[in-house]
Amino acid sequence: MANIHSQKTRILRSERERLENLNYTSAVKTYLRKLQSAVESGDAQAADAEHTRLQSTVDKAVKRGALHRNAGARKKSRAARIRASAS
Repeated sequence: MANIHSQKTRILRSERERLENLNYTSAVKTYLRKLQSAVESGDAQAADAEHTRLQSTVDKAVKRGALHRNAGARKKSRAARIRASAS
C-alpha cells in the first residue's frame, strides 16, 4: 500500500475509473446481445430500439475513454450489419 497521500488518492481514483469503464464495456456487450436476440426473434421494432440504445452507449463509452474510437466504430459497424440482416 502507498504511504503518500496523493498516491492513496490516485489508487482509489484509478479503481473507481476502472469500474466505470467496466460498466460501459459490459453495457455495450449486453446491448449487442439484446440486439442479436431481437433480430433473431424477428421483432423489428425492438431491434431498432436496441440498435439506437447500443449506438448511444458506444458513443458515450468512446467519449469517456472506456473504448478506443476505432473499437467503438467497429462495434457500431457490427451492430449495423446485424440490424441490416433482419430486413
